[in-house]
Amino acid sequence: MNSRERVLSAYNRTGYDRIPIKHEGTPEVNRMIMQHFGLTNMNQLLKVLGDDFRYVEAVYTGPELKKFPDGSFEGYWGERYKYMEFGTGKYMESCYQPFAGVDTLEKLDRSHFPEASWFDYSTIREQCENLRGEFAVCFGGAGDMDFINSISRAKGMEEVMIDMMMENEAFIAILEQRFKFYFEMHENALKAAGGLIDFMHIGEDLGNQRGPMIGMDLFEQYFAPKFKMYFDMVHSYGAKVMMHMCGTVDAFLPRLIQLGLDIQDVVQPTTPEMDIAFLQKNFGNKLFFQGSMDVQKELAFGTADEVRMQVRRRLELFPKGGMFLGPSHAIQSGSPLENILAMYREAGSLTEKIDNSILSIKGEEDKVDAVNLAKLF
Repeated sequence: MNSRERVLSAYNRTGYDRIPIKHEGTPEVNRMIMQHFGLTNMNQLLKVLGDDFRYVEAVYTGPELKKFPDGSFEGYWGERYKYMEFGTGKYMESCYQPFAGVDTLEKLDRSHFPEASWFDYSTIREQCENLRGEFAVCFGGAGDMDFINSISRAKGMEEVMIDMMMENEAFIAILEQRFKFYFEMHENALKAAGGLIDFMHIGEDLGNQRGPMIGMDLFEQYFAPKFKMYFDMVHSYGAKVMMHMCGTVDAFLPRLIQLGLDIQDVVQPTTPEMDIAFLQKNFGNKLFFQGSMDVQKELAFGTADEVRMQVRRRLELFPKGGMFLGPSHAIQSGSPLENILAMYREAGSLTEKIDNSILSIKGEEDKVDAVNLAKLF
C-alpha cells in the first residue's frame, strides 16, 4: 500500500499493511531527528518517519504582517507573538492582545478582522495532484476555527471565559468573524481542489487536563451550530473533518458525533475517560482517532520498552483500522530520541535505510518553525 491507500483503508476499517502514522514534533525535536539521520528538511523527515499525510496550503497575499523591534510579529487578527525560552527550547506565545478589555461593539476595531480573500487558492489543485497519488491530502490546522484558544490569544483567556457567560457582544462579533473567515477559506480551498482533498483540519480546545473547559450549555449556544454548518459543508465536497482537541473532551464526543465529526485529533490521555481503550469501547464504532501516544508520560519520561508496549496496545485495539498513530501533541523538547524512534519502529513506519531517494526530496528547512507558527493564527 502507498500512504493514501493505507490511510483510507484504515479509515474504512478494512485493514492495512501497517498502522498509518501522523507525526508532530516541536522544532527542537524535529531538528534532533534530522541531525540524527543527516536530513536537511521536513519533507525528508516525514518520509523517514513514515508520515502518511501531507498538507496543501493557500498562499497568503493579504496586508503585510508586521515585525517589531522587540522580536515580536503580527498574526492575522492584530495579535502579536514572541518566542519565549524555556530551557531546552522555545515556544511562540501571544504578547499583545488587541481585543483585551473590549466589551462593546463601539470599542471593537474591525480593521483587525482578516478575510478569506487575503489568500490565493489557485495553486491548490496542482499541489493536490502532486501529492494525492501517494499521500493522504489535508488542508487547515489545529488553529483553524479554534474559537476559545485563539480568540484568547487576541483577548485573554479569562476574558473569553467571562465573555461567553456574559454574552458579551464584542466577543460574539469576533467569534462570528472567525467562523466566517475560516469557513470561507476552507470552502474556497475545497472548491479549488476539485475533490482532491481527503481531510480538513480544524481545532477547538474544549478540555483541560482534568475536565471540560465549558459546559454543554455554552457549547450548544456558541459552537454546535457552527460545527454542524462546517461539517456539512466539508462533507458536501467529499472530504472528512479532523478536529484537534486537547484535554479531557469525552463529554463532548457524543454531541460532536451527532453533528458529524469524523476524526478526533490528537487524543490526550490525561484521565481514565480519555484512555484510548475507553474511547475505542465507547465511541470507536462512530468516531475515528488520531494520536494518543502520551507526550507527557511515556514519550518524555518512559523507557523505549514502555513506548513499544503502548504502540502494541494500540495495534491490538485497532487491528483493521479506526486509528492513525501519533503523539498526543507535538513531541516536546527533551524527549529522548530513543523513545521517539521506538514508537515509529514498533509501528513499522520508520525507514531504517536512508538512501538517495530520500535525500533527494526537496523541502524548506525553515518549515520546521513554520509548521508551529501556522497553528497559531
